[in-house]
Amino acid sequence: GFDLRERFRAQADAFGLRRVAGDATAIAPVSWGDVSGWRVTAGGTDYEALAVIFAAGANWRRLGVPGEAEFIGRGVSYCATCDGPFYRNRDVVVVGGGNTAVQEALYLTRFASRVTLVHRRDRLRAAGVLAERAFAHPKIAFAWNSVVQAVEGKDFVEGIRIQNVRNTAEVRVIPAEGVFVFIGLTPNTDLLAGIADRDSKGYVRVDPDMRTSAPGIFACGDCIQKLLRQVITACGDGATAAYAAQLYVEDLKGEAY
Repeated sequence: GFDLRERFRAQADAFGLRRVAGDATAIAPVSWGDVSGWRVTAGGTDYEALAVIFAAGANWRRLGVPGEAEFIGRGVSYCATCDGPFYRNRDVVVVGGGNTAVQEALYLTRFASRVTLVHRRDRLRAAGVLAERAFAHPKIAFAWNSVVQAVEGKDFVEGIRIQNVRNTAEVRVIPAEGVFVFIGLTPNTDLLAGIADRDSKGYVRVDPDMRTSAPGIFACGDCIQKLLRQVITACGDGATAAYAAQLYVEDLKGEAY
């Protein structure tokens, strides 16, 4: 992922992209006579443009249980690819039941001695082939119908406390030195609140050309409402958004071919 990102950056720089580092804090409409556009405030500086491409992505959703925040970086992780090698020959837990959770659990078997997958239902939501691989793997165990109550430990994670929420109310502790959480995403779309339409989960609604409900604002990647969130779909979204924004600006300038 890092290497791919650097290639993206090098290609963009070769075409003269101007890059500015800074957190975007506001988006507001602006007009110049009969022409309307947008003002983006980032790093304390205002940038004005006829079109904006919003690609803010999403963050991993957290469990929100005691011990989770305290042990981030000390046993709690949201990236198996980043942190998996630190748990060689150790017991770890994966929380979730979708494609990402199962993929990361399978990846962790390269290092961990045992991977326990905790899921709130009695079956996985992941695609069939992934589920079959997980069921067949000797290092992966399952804790069904269970939710995490707390992450426990002293200086580092030592285990998680889970409760059965369907068959019994049993509470037990699973010993583990690592907890990897994959229970979905939270889109980073607060900047578009009141500007562009979003769904009930906060994802931006777009048409096939990545146009939002706000003229001149296009959105793409993990922050938009769609079925599949992967690098390959984000790249396609980005290409569509860039071309659609180009046509939009050319039309405003009277330069459309």
